[in-house]
Amino acid sequence: MEYTQLGRSGLTVFRLCLGTMNFSPETDPTESFAIMDTAQAARINDVDTANVAW
Repeated sequence: MEYTQLGRSGLTVFRLCLGTMNFSPETDPTESFAIMDTAQAARINDVDTANVAW
C-alpha cells in the first residue's frame, strides 16, 4: 500500500481515490455498496463525492 501526504493539510491518503460520480445514475445501490466495501477492504481512504446535478 502506498500512501502520500495530501498537500500541506497533514492528511495521509492512499494514492488511489474512489470516484463515485456515476454511482447514482449508472450503478444500483447494492453494487455501489459492494464497490465501497471493496475499496474499504483495500484500505482506500479517499472518496471523491463530487456533487453533480443530473
